[in-house]
Amino acid sequence: MSDREEVRQRVIDAATGLLRDKGREGVTTRTVSAAAGVQAPTLYRLFADMNGLLEAVAADGFARYLAQKHNQTLSDDPVEDLRRGWDTHIGFGLENSAHYLLMYGQPTPGSRRRTTEQALERLRLLVERIAVAGLLSVGVETAVSMVHAAGVGLTLNLIGTPPEERDPALPDRLREAIIASITTAAPTGIPPSAAQRAVALKAVLGEVPDLYSLGERALLNELLDRAANHTPAR
Repeated sequence: MSDREEVRQRVIDAATGLLRDKGREGVTTRTVSAAAGVQAPTLYRLFADMNGLLEAVAADGFARYLAQKHNQTLSDDPVEDLRRGWDTHIGFGLENSAHYLLMYGQPTPGSRRRTTEQALERLRLLVERIAVAGLLSVGVETAVSMVHAAGVGLTLNLIGTPPEERDPALPDRLREAIIASITTAAPTGIPPSAAQRAVALKAVLGEVPDLYSLGERALLNELLDRAANHTPAR
């Protein structure tokens, strides 16, 4: 690690400690400089401004969060792996509430942080494995959006609730409700629905990238998405 990288990491670590102990209001140019043992101009050279520093702190937090998720060995049960991913997400948010609020609490309308996209890619991998197994009852992107929205919303709600007032069963209940709404556990002998077949087929198309042209792939994806999200008339 170069001297510049060492100083940069020291500043990020100092800001992270202040964020954890004193909240966002405790992270200022003066407090970070003192904690890191550097002059204020150093912060501006490394991060341009306080927003740049906070973005780096958020990215550092996401890196640790993703390290936890990637350290989880995938099993032969993709639905159980999604459960474990959910539990990791909620646990990280509650253990690192200041970081989590920085990462998710004030999103920029119409855009996502690069680190948020990385977390979504991991979630998408877990959901696609369920699709390949023929157990996903909605489209992959729909499922990803549902799990992400529920997980982030729940975590922010729990962070904003005094610990003594939190319902300890709520994370498991919401997790199982979301999983039940996006997966199917059809008994053996009952053929999969058209929607399930469409979801599974789209999930494995990447295994044959040269089978269709770009135009054909775009059209096929559109048709499969329509079938996956179709609600049969009753």
